[in-house]
Amino acid sequence: MSDILPLSWFQRETSEVAYDLIGCVLCKRQPDGQVIRCTISETEAYLGVRDKACHSYNDKRTARTEVMYCPGGTIYVYLIYGMYEMLNLITQTEGVPEGVMIRSAFLNSASTKKDYKLLAGPGKLTRYLGIDRTLKGQTLGEESGLWVEAASTQPEVVLTPRIGIDYAEEAKHWPERYCWKDHPSLSR
Repeated sequence: MSDILPLSWFQRETSEVAYDLIGCVLCKRQPDGQVIRCTISETEAYLGVRDKACHSYNDKRTARTEVMYCPGGTIYVYLIYGMYEMLNLITQTEGVPEGVMIRSAFLNSASTKKDYKLLAGPGKLTRYLGIDRTLKGQTLGEESGLWVEAASTQPEVVLTPRIGIDYAEEAKHWPERYCWKDHPSLSR
């Protein structure tokens, strides 16, 4: 039997959740009922109202960001560049608008460099798994068809600055990108 993480697991400090997600298994039920499981290898933490890279920076509440104020375990999917869906898992408690972006993962069947790069990047990951904005605002779990299972081991994790947020001034240097050390599935 799988070990689905409870919602309370996500209702913790965002950086801790981002770190602890490395090695966990992201699961997505497909329209035909099949479940695709992939192991998370890279995340980024977004630290809410004080983080210039976060959508809720400066307590900015809009129709797009309102979901970030939900309790940890809520799903936040948004579109960037008009073509890439980005998967974020809300953390903390209700009213604290923080979350973790899932940047990269790999299928357990991966054996070649090409296999490992299949889900190497947030857009590639969501496209392969069929994750889109219809999940926005839903809760992680079997009912929504998207959930996270516990890691069987905690790999060595390294921290680096986040990627693609040059606009975020000093926040672009924060070491809030969590990577499975030297793993071939990392986005870059």
